[in-house]
This record gives sequence, C-alpha cells and structure tokens, in this order.
Amino acid sequence: MVYDRLYVAYLVYFNRDRDYFECHEVLEELWLSKERDPLYKALLQVAVGLYHFRNGNVRGALIMLEGAASRLRQYPDVTLGIHLTKLIRETEDYARKLKEYEQKPFTYYDLTIDIADEKLAEAVQTASPDIKPNIPQRRGPCRQQSCRR
Repeated sequence: MVYDRLYVAYLVYFNRDRDYFECHEVLEELWLSKERDPLYKALLQVAVGLYHFRNGNVRGALIMLEGAASRLRQYPDVTLGIHLTKLIRETEDYARKLKEYEQKPFTYYDLTIDIADEKLAEAVQTASPDIKPNIPQRRGPCRQQSCRR
C-alpha cells in the first residue's frame, strides 16, 4: 500500500515531535481531500484531544477523545498500517481518567501510535528527516499565509 504524504507527516508529528497542533493541520487537509472520511476525523481528534489536555482544557480533551474512540471502534485491529486496537484502548483509558480528573488529577502524558505495516514504518522513517520540527510548537492557528506549508 502507498500511504499519503500527509498521513505520513501526521505520524511523524504525532510520534516523533508530539506536535498535536501540526498533526491537526496536516491531517485536516487529508481529511477534507478524502471527503471527510470518519477514520481520518477520528485520528485527527486523538491529536486534538491531547493538544487540549496538554494546554489545560480538560473538557475539550474529553470530548475529542471520546469522539475519536467511538469512531475508531468500527475499524479492524490493523487499519491504515497502524495498530488501531491499541490506540483505541489507550484513548478510552485517557477519556476515563479525564472524566474523573477533578477527583483524581493526573499528569499529562503522550500517546504513541504503533505502526504495524513495515512499508508505512519505512515511509515514516524516510520522510522524517525532511519534516522539520516546529520549535517552538505553534499554540494556535496562524492567519498569515506564510505559516502554512
């Protein structure tokens, strides 16, 4: 299978950089080009949920992660070259903890998307040197055209 460059970039930003804002940017472009495919929307929501929680928005994180888990449950264990079942389990666990956050606060932590397909792993590794990390990471939308890649 040949993977879209935007999907590969999403995985680089997600796993290498933990740049969930940029994950949103690249995957939203792919999601729109794929006629708003719910699978891409769910993957986008995982990144947005982590972005929200890292920035202190517990409610926004919970909404995104619950929505993502709900959508992702309808797909096979290995989908788009990733171990989806593991991501669903971890996303659901995060959402459960967020529901109890006021009573049981916890420290933010990242998730990692495990790659199942060797060709996808190779594509991510090959693309990684050409995808420059955003330092510092953007904290919100940038209205200037120069901010878009």
